[in-house]
Amino acid sequence: MWLTIVRRTLTAISGGAAALYGAAVSAEYGLNLPRGVTPISQDAYDLHMLVLWVCVAIAVVVFGAMFISIIYHRKSRGAKPAQFHESTLVEIVWTIVPFLILAGMAIPATKALVAMEDTTNSDLSIKVTGYQWKWGYDYIDDGVSFISSLSTPQDQIYNRQGKGDNYLLEVDNPLVVPVNKKVRLLITANDVIHAWWVPELGMKKDAIPGYINEMWINVQEEGVYRGQCAELCGKDHGFMPIVVVAKNDADFDAWMQAQKSAADADASAADREWAQDELMTRGENVYNTACAACHQVSGAGVPGAFPGLVGSPIATGPIEAHLDMVMNGKPGTAMAAFAGQLNDIDIAAVVTYERNAWGNDTGDLVQPSDVEAAR
Repeated sequence: MWLTIVRRTLTAISGGAAALYGAAVSAEYGLNLPRGVTPISQDAYDLHMLVLWVCVAIAVVVFGAMFISIIYHRKSRGAKPAQFHESTLVEIVWTIVPFLILAGMAIPATKALVAMEDTTNSDLSIKVTGYQWKWGYDYIDDGVSFISSLSTPQDQIYNRQGKGDNYLLEVDNPLVVPVNKKVRLLITANDVIHAWWVPELGMKKDAIPGYINEMWINVQEEGVYRGQCAELCGKDHGFMPIVVVAKNDADFDAWMQAQKSAADADASAADREWAQDELMTRGENVYNTACAACHQVSGAGVPGAFPGLVGSPIATGPIEAHLDMVMNGKPGTAMAAFAGQLNDIDIAAVVTYERNAWGNDTGDLVQPSDVEAAR
């Protein structure tokens, strides 16, 4: 088990190093914070620069006085030290000046902190849920929800293929937001502590099971912004990216309508009987996205950590037990409950796939109606 985990960790590190090397040779080498594309990120940048230049000015004065004293007022040149022991004026000056400096920095810092926590008057509310190892997004006011998972090909991860430009920072379903609108994010987690972090948006919030954190963003430029989970959350922590796409109002409305139409289509399709080849095709896609991280693409699992599905009692035993395992998980283990992550069609498809792939060949089919009844 440990050898497998170490191997996967080293693979991820080597891949990340390759990505960093590629970025270093093909992009600008920057040392400063990104200015970002939200008011909060810009306030943080401006505050950072203010404090930086205050520190530079203090350093110039302090070290300048030191070097002048060392060079021009050293004992070898016959300099005599001034006597102002317990000078009231000096005591007052070096108390008031630092106070004024700190007050001058505290005022804009306090304004920025207050603005960070002000989620009122938002135009859109989105619930963000961290899972091992993916993100769930629920557009509360529109009834649209989906799971966002890593889409970097396994061949890149295991060095069978060259790394892409956005290695380990690609997802199948990005979070889409409108530009110049205040978007409130309600952040929580389903299993362990995660953290939602996109550097160019200027904020990071922990996603804690049973607790909701709030933050807000107002993206002012159209574009694609990438981030990652910033809290060590398990073996695939490094495979949990975040992608935010900012669109203008017209494009966002069109995207939202497409999401609603797709949800309506899935709801209608759940009422019909699906053929085995349809379920197998869709089930393979669902399995590779939601299950392969633990059970492997081949269904072999990770010995001692994650059970294999090839010929397993679950995948070849009673359908009811298999369906219950996928929907409700297994308490006390890493097997998550997928009833809240996948719709009826996807659950039916992945269970059908697991029961007929890798030589299991049970011939069993699970229909979306079976999943609906099990709920």
